[in-house]
Amino acid sequence: MHDEDSRDLPYETDPRDRPEPVPIPHTDLSADALRGVIDNFILREGTDYGAHAVSHEEKVAQVLLQLERNEARILFDPLDSSVTIVPRATFRRERDTPHR
Repeated sequence: MHDEDSRDLPYETDPRDRPEPVPIPHTDLSADALRGVIDNFILREGTDYGAHAVSHEEKVAQVLLQLERNEARILFDPLDSSVTIVPRATFRRERDTPHR
């Protein structure tokens, strides 16, 4: 419910007006900050690594390798001040997909 003083932000009425995520090079982060982003991503995603168990440290190494190979990237969402890691192909698809 909206009161008289509330105003819709432009992206609420037209998703095309939503601010774009900002790519953050993993090399711009301190070692502690990068580890925090990777840890948060792994714990949040609950990624399934197949038939055998993979330790948390192995998962961290895999994500770091993907970042170093430019297969994944860190994105900052200015709207909610969140950070996530996405496969590079996913980021390109979303950015290149025309909005209706």
